[in-house]
Amino acid sequence: GFFQSYAVEVDVKDASNVTCMYANWMMSFLINYETNSSSYKNTTLSLPPNVTHDGSACGNDSQAALVAVQFGEGHSWSANFTKNNETYQGDFIVFTYNTNDTAVFPDAKRKGPVTVVVKDSMRPVQLNNVFVCHSAEFLEAENVTQMFWNVTVQAFVQNGTISKKESRCPADTPTSAPTILPTTASTTTLSPAPTTTPKPVDNPETGNYSLKNGNKTCLLATVGLQLNVSRDKPLLININPKTTTADGACGNTTATLRLNDGNSTLIGF
Repeated sequence: GFFQSYAVEVDVKDASNVTCMYANWMMSFLINYETNSSSYKNTTLSLPPNVTHDGSACGNDSQAALVAVQFGEGHSWSANFTKNNETYQGDFIVFTYNTNDTAVFPDAKRKGPVTVVVKDSMRPVQLNNVFVCHSAEFLEAENVTQMFWNVTVQAFVQNGTISKKESRCPADTPTSAPTILPTTASTTTLSPAPTTTPKPVDNPETGNYSLKNGNKTCLLATVGLQLNVSRDKPLLININPKTTTADGACGNTTATLRLNDGNSTLIGF
Protein backbone atom coordinates (compact mmCIF):
# COMPACT_ATOMS: atom_id res chain seq x y z
CA GLY A 1 0.00 0.00 0.00
CA PHE A 2 0.97 3.64 -0.42
CA PHE A 3 0.45 6.71 1.73
CA GLN A 4 -2.65 8.36 0.31
CA SER A 5 -1.30 11.88 0.60
CA TYR A 6 -2.58 14.60 -1.70
CA ALA A 7 -0.61 17.44 -3.23
CA VAL A 8 -1.01 20.88 -1.65
CA GLU A 9 -0.98 24.08 -3.69
CA VAL A 10 -0.91 27.51 -2.07
CA ASP A 11 -0.94 30.64 -4.24
CA VAL A 12 -0.78 33.75 -2.05
CA LYS A 13 -1.88 37.08 -3.55
CA ASP A 14 -0.90 40.57 -2.44
CA ALA A 15 -3.13 43.63 -2.16
CA SER A 16 -2.98 44.05 -5.96
CA ASN A 17 -4.20 40.47 -6.45
CA VAL A 18 -0.94 39.25 -7.97
CA THR A 19 1.03 36.23 -6.78
CA CYS A 20 3.63 37.00 -4.13
CA MET A 21 4.17 33.50 -2.71
CA TYR A 22 3.70 30.11 -4.36
CA ALA A 23 4.13 26.56 -3.07
CA ASN A 24 3.15 23.12 -4.34
CA TRP A 25 4.27 20.00 -2.49
CA MET A 26 3.37 16.63 -0.98
CA MET A 27 3.99 15.64 2.63
CA SER A 28 3.20 12.99 5.20
CA PHE A 29 4.00 12.51 8.89
CA LEU A 30 5.11 9.47 10.87
CA ILE A 31 4.28 10.02 14.55
CA ASN A 32 5.18 7.90 17.56
CA TYR A 33 2.72 8.45 20.44
CA GLU A 34 2.03 6.99 23.88
CA THR A 35 -1.13 4.98 24.53
CA ASN A 36 -3.14 4.63 27.73
CA SER A 37 -1.33 1.37 28.44
CA SER A 38 2.01 3.31 28.41
CA SER A 39 3.12 1.52 25.24
CA TYR A 40 4.03 3.43 22.07
CA LYS A 41 2.44 3.20 18.63
CA ASN A 42 3.44 4.54 15.24
CA THR A 43 0.78 6.24 13.17
CA THR A 44 0.83 7.95 9.79
CA LEU A 45 -0.88 11.29 9.23
CA SER A 46 -1.32 12.14 5.56
CA LEU A 47 -3.03 15.04 3.84
CA PRO A 48 -6.70 14.73 2.85
CA PRO A 49 -7.95 16.13 -0.47
CA ASN A 50 -9.27 19.28 1.23
CA VAL A 51 -7.00 21.67 3.12
CA THR A 52 -7.22 25.36 3.98
CA HIS A 53 -4.38 27.85 3.99
CA ASP A 54 -5.51 30.59 6.34
CA GLY A 55 -2.73 32.82 7.61
CA SER A 56 -0.42 32.49 4.59
CA ALA A 57 1.35 35.80 3.95
CA CYS A 58 3.50 37.47 1.30
CA GLY A 59 6.29 38.83 3.47
CA ASN A 60 8.64 41.71 2.69
CA ASP A 61 12.14 42.96 3.51
CA SER A 62 11.41 43.08 7.23
CA GLN A 63 8.69 40.41 7.61
CA ALA A 64 8.91 36.69 6.82
CA ALA A 65 6.73 35.10 4.16
CA LEU A 66 4.50 32.32 5.47
CA VAL A 67 2.85 29.23 4.01
CA ALA A 68 0.26 27.79 6.40
CA VAL A 69 -2.16 24.90 5.89
CA GLN A 70 -4.84 23.36 8.10
CA PHE A 71 -6.31 19.89 7.58
CA GLY A 72 -8.20 17.03 9.18
CA GLU A 73 -9.34 17.17 12.80
CA GLY A 74 -7.32 20.10 14.12
CA HIS A 75 -3.95 19.49 12.40
CA SER A 76 -1.86 22.30 10.91
CA TRP A 77 1.53 22.93 9.30
CA SER A 78 3.39 26.12 8.42
CA ALA A 79 6.78 27.23 7.12
CA ASN A 80 8.20 30.74 7.04
CA PHE A 81 10.79 32.18 4.67
CA THR A 82 13.17 35.09 5.10
CA LYS A 83 15.21 37.00 2.54
CA ASN A 84 18.22 39.23 2.25
CA ASN A 85 19.29 41.34 -0.70
CA GLU A 86 19.96 38.40 -3.04
CA THR A 87 18.49 35.18 -1.60
CA TYR A 88 15.60 33.70 0.35
CA GLN A 89 15.53 30.54 2.45
CA GLY A 90 13.37 28.46 4.75
CA ASP A 91 13.49 29.43 8.41
CA PHE A 92 11.30 27.34 10.75
CA ILE A 93 8.62 24.70 10.25
CA VAL A 94 5.81 24.44 12.81
CA PHE A 95 3.69 21.27 12.82
CA THR A 96 0.72 20.76 15.15
CA TYR A 97 -1.14 17.47 15.39
CA ASN A 98 -4.24 16.86 17.48
CA THR A 99 -4.39 13.56 19.38
CA ASN A 100 -8.14 14.07 19.88
CA ASP A 101 -8.38 12.77 16.31
CA THR A 102 -9.15 9.19 17.37
CA ALA A 103 -9.08 7.89 13.80
CA VAL A 104 -5.36 8.71 13.62
CA PHE A 105 -4.45 8.42 17.33
CA PRO A 106 -6.55 5.61 18.83
CA ASP A 107 -6.14 5.19 22.58
CA ALA A 108 -3.78 8.18 22.89
CA LYS A 109 -2.80 8.95 26.48
CA ARG A 110 -2.17 12.63 25.86
CA LYS A 111 -5.19 14.51 24.54
CA GLY A 112 -5.18 17.72 22.55
CA PRO A 113 -2.81 19.57 20.20
CA VAL A 114 0.94 18.88 20.20
CA THR A 115 3.27 21.35 18.48
CA VAL A 116 6.69 20.49 17.02
CA VAL A 117 9.08 23.21 15.79
CA VAL A 118 12.04 22.29 13.61
CA LYS A 119 14.63 24.24 11.64
CA ASP A 120 13.99 24.16 7.89
CA SER A 121 16.78 22.41 5.96
CA MET A 122 16.18 24.44 2.79
CA ARG A 123 19.35 26.15 1.57
CA PRO A 124 19.46 29.77 0.35
CA VAL A 125 17.89 30.27 -3.08
CA GLN A 126 18.53 33.15 -5.43
CA LEU A 127 15.69 35.65 -5.58
CA ASN A 128 13.55 35.17 -8.68
CA ASN A 129 14.44 31.45 -8.69
CA VAL A 130 11.93 28.72 -7.87
CA PHE A 131 13.12 25.95 -5.52
CA VAL A 132 12.36 22.43 -6.78
CA CYS A 133 12.95 19.12 -5.00
CA HIS A 134 11.29 15.96 -6.29
CA SER A 135 13.31 13.65 -4.05
CA ALA A 136 12.11 12.71 -0.57
CA GLU A 137 13.40 14.85 2.29
CA PHE A 138 13.06 13.92 5.98
CA LEU A 139 12.96 16.11 9.09
CA GLU A 140 12.95 14.46 12.53
CA ALA A 141 12.10 16.03 15.87
CA GLU A 142 10.24 14.98 19.04
CA ASN A 143 9.03 11.56 17.84
CA VAL A 144 7.81 13.00 14.54
CA THR A 145 9.29 12.34 11.11
CA GLN A 146 8.11 14.79 8.46
CA MET A 147 8.42 13.60 4.86
CA PHE A 148 8.31 15.94 1.86
CA TRP A 149 8.52 15.24 -1.86
CA ASN A 150 7.64 16.87 -5.20
CA VAL A 151 8.29 20.29 -3.67
CA THR A 152 8.04 23.49 -5.71
CA VAL A 153 8.22 26.79 -3.84
CA GLN A 154 9.03 30.42 -4.56
CA ALA A 155 8.89 33.05 -1.85
CA PHE A 156 8.93 36.77 -2.58
CA VAL A 157 7.73 36.30 -6.17
CA GLN A 158 8.72 39.27 -8.30
CA ASN A 159 6.23 40.97 -10.65
CA GLY A 160 3.57 38.37 -9.86
CA THR A 161 5.11 35.73 -12.15
CA ILE A 162 6.52 32.37 -11.04
CA SER A 163 10.10 32.14 -12.27
CA LYS A 164 11.21 29.62 -14.88
CA LYS A 165 14.68 29.51 -13.33
CA GLU A 166 15.04 26.50 -11.02
CA SER A 167 17.27 25.86 -8.03
CA ARG A 168 17.33 22.11 -7.41
CA CYS A 169 17.93 20.38 -4.08
CA PRO A 170 21.15 18.31 -3.88
CA ALA A 171 19.18 15.03 -3.86
CA ASP A 172 17.77 15.70 -7.33
CA THR A 173 19.86 14.95 -10.38
CA PRO A 174 20.16 17.76 -12.91
CA THR A 175 18.24 15.89 -15.60
CA SER A 176 15.64 13.79 -13.79
CA ALA A 177 12.51 14.89 -11.99
CA PRO A 178 10.59 11.68 -11.25
CA THR A 179 7.60 11.44 -8.96
CA ILE A 180 8.22 9.26 -5.92
CA LEU A 181 5.76 7.90 -3.38
CA PRO A 182 6.67 6.64 0.10
CA THR A 183 5.31 3.16 0.81
CA THR A 184 4.09 1.89 4.16
CA ALA A 185 7.69 1.00 5.06
CA SER A 186 8.75 4.56 4.20
CA THR A 187 10.34 3.18 1.00
CA THR A 188 10.70 5.36 -2.07
CA THR A 189 12.15 4.52 -5.44
CA LEU A 190 13.00 6.80 -8.32
CA SER A 191 13.79 3.98 -10.75
CA PRO A 192 11.52 3.93 -13.83
CA ALA A 193 9.58 0.83 -14.85
CA PRO A 194 11.49 -1.18 -17.47
CA THR A 195 10.40 -1.03 -21.09
CA THR A 196 11.71 -4.52 -21.87
CA THR A 197 11.44 -7.87 -20.14
CA PRO A 198 13.71 -7.68 -17.07
CA LYS A 199 16.53 -10.13 -16.63
CA PRO A 200 16.37 -12.51 -13.65
CA VAL A 201 17.74 -10.89 -10.49
CA ASP A 202 19.96 -12.84 -8.12
CA ASN A 203 19.42 -12.89 -4.39
CA PRO A 204 20.57 -9.65 -2.73
CA GLU A 205 23.94 -9.44 -1.02
CA THR A 206 23.82 -9.14 2.78
CA GLY A 207 24.93 -5.79 4.16
CA ASN A 208 25.92 -4.65 7.64
CA TYR A 209 24.65 -1.21 8.67
CA SER A 210 25.03 0.67 11.94
CA LEU A 211 24.30 4.02 13.58
CA LYS A 212 26.12 5.76 16.41
CA ASN A 213 24.82 8.03 19.12
CA GLY A 214 27.97 9.88 20.11
CA ASN A 215 30.66 7.24 20.49
CA LYS A 216 28.22 4.40 21.14
CA THR A 217 26.56 2.21 18.53
CA CYS A 218 22.79 2.50 18.97
CA LEU A 219 21.49 0.50 15.99
CA LEU A 220 22.73 -2.57 14.10
CA ALA A 221 21.19 -4.14 11.01
CA THR A 222 22.43 -7.14 9.04
CA VAL A 223 20.11 -7.61 6.09
CA GLY A 224 19.88 -8.39 2.39
CA LEU A 225 17.31 -6.18 0.68
CA GLN A 226 15.39 -6.69 -2.55
CA LEU A 227 12.53 -4.40 -3.61
CA ASN A 228 9.68 -5.81 -5.68
CA VAL A 229 7.98 -2.80 -7.23
CA SER A 230 4.72 -3.32 -9.11
CA ARG A 231 4.07 -0.46 -11.49
CA ASP A 232 3.46 -0.84 -15.24
CA LYS A 233 5.58 -4.00 -15.04
CA PRO A 234 7.17 -5.83 -12.10
CA LEU A 235 10.59 -4.47 -11.19
CA LEU A 236 13.11 -6.12 -8.88
CA ILE A 237 15.84 -3.98 -7.32
CA ASN A 238 18.68 -5.38 -5.23
CA ILE A 239 20.30 -3.02 -2.72
CA ASN A 240 24.06 -3.26 -3.09
CA PRO A 241 25.72 -2.80 0.34
CA LYS A 242 29.02 -1.84 -1.33
CA THR A 243 27.45 1.35 -2.70
CA THR A 244 24.87 1.95 0.04
CA THR A 245 25.31 4.51 2.80
CA ALA A 246 23.43 4.49 6.10
CA ASP A 247 22.32 7.40 8.24
CA GLY A 248 19.49 8.20 10.62
CA ALA A 249 19.00 8.90 14.28
CA CYS A 250 18.43 7.11 17.60
CA GLY A 251 16.01 8.62 20.11
CA ASN A 252 14.77 7.58 23.53
CA THR A 253 11.80 5.66 22.17
CA THR A 254 12.36 5.50 18.40
CA ALA A 255 15.17 4.93 15.92
CA THR A 256 15.28 5.67 12.21
CA LEU A 257 17.59 3.98 9.71
CA ARG A 258 17.86 5.39 6.19
CA LEU A 259 19.68 3.55 3.42
CA ASN A 260 20.70 5.31 0.20
CA ASP A 261 22.12 3.06 -2.51
CA GLY A 262 23.54 5.97 -4.51
CA ASN A 263 21.37 4.95 -7.46
CA SER A 264 18.15 6.86 -6.73
CA THR A 265 16.70 4.40 -4.21
CA LEU A 266 16.05 5.52 -0.63
CA ILE A 267 14.69 3.20 2.07
CA GLY A 268 13.69 4.35 5.55
CA PHE A 269 13.00 2.11 8.55
